[in-house]
Order: sequence, then C-alpha cells, then structure tokens
Amino acid sequence: MSKYRTRIINELTSALTPLGPIGATLDFGSGDGFFADQLPRQVSLGSVTPVDVVERTHSLVKPIIYAGDRLPFTDGQFELAYAIDVLHHCPDPMSALVDLTRCTSRYLLIKDHNQNGPIGQFVLSVLDEIGNRRFGIPSPYLYQHNWAWVDWLEQSQGFKRIHFVHPMPCHTGLLGLTNRLQFVGLWERPGA
Repeated sequence: MSKYRTRIINELTSALTPLGPIGATLDFGSGDGFFADQLPRQVSLGSVTPVDVVERTHSLVKPIIYAGDRLPFTDGQFELAYAIDVLHHCPDPMSALVDLTRCTSRYLLIKDHNQNGPIGQFVLSVLDEIGNRRFGIPSPYLYQHNWAWVDWLEQSQGFKRIHFVHPMPCHTGLLGLTNRLQFVGLWERPGA
C-alpha cells in the first residue's frame, strides 16, 4: 500500500467511524478495487458495490461495468456513495456528481481536488499524468474550480457538511506543496 493511499484510508476512516455501522455502499470509479477492498476492513460498512467504466487487469475486486452515463442503480439504493480521486476523470464531472447523489440515501464522501487558477490546473495536470498514464487512465483535466462541486452540494442540494479536510495531507516532502489542491469531504443528505 502506498503512503498516499494509507493517508487517504486513514482520513476516510476518521470521517466514517463516528457514524457507526453504515449499510450498502457504492464505490464510484473503483479502479483497481483498493478502497472497496480496504475500507470495509477499517470501517463497519455493509456490502460495497464497486462500479467503473473498465475493469483493470489486476483488480482486487470485480466491478460492475457501466457505460459511464447513468449509473445502473435505483435512487437512494446506497446509504453511502463515495468517489476517491475519480470525478475529475469523468467527461462531465457535474453530471457524474448529480448521478452519484441520486444513488445515495444518506451519505456522500468525496476525495478529489480543487484548483483556483492556472498554476493549480497545471500542477494537477502534471500529477495526473504521472499517476495515471501508466494505467491507461485518461486525464481530461476537469478539476473542481473554486469549490463549484462543494457549493452545488451544499447550496443547491442542501447536503450538510459533516467532515471536511482541506488541505488534505496526502503528500510529504516537496510534493506536500500540492496538499492545498487536495480535499476530503463527507456530507449528509438533507432529511436523512
């Protein structure tokens, strides 16, 4: 397990543990299945359903494959839906976020990036290429800008922020300078 992933797992555990047992969980953009495999070992989660647009050759869990448009789940099917470093890889991150919120009845957890200008955009683009090109994952560089996703969740949809870390200390050393571009947020659906 990389130090980057260890730090993320530790933060997700810190965010989710106080909630107690959580029911059915959706792992959106599960990639190699690392979080779908590891998170239930740290937190009391019901069944975790991984979903992605492709299956990686060496996946820890087998995802449900879908076309990348509407998720193949009913409204509110999961108590928790999460996306770890995934939304910015979607062709339309806001549409993906809308669909992700449709699938959760209670909690939404996002670990991703936010940039406020061309320097942040450039830095994230370089990091994305370094981290993803070897796996064949496209990087369309569609990062959240000026907290647009967060504002939409909280102001337009009424989701209540219950845990938020920014900057998220994903990296150390020289790469630690990029932590201000990283965040983890956990929200609860209104009326849940």
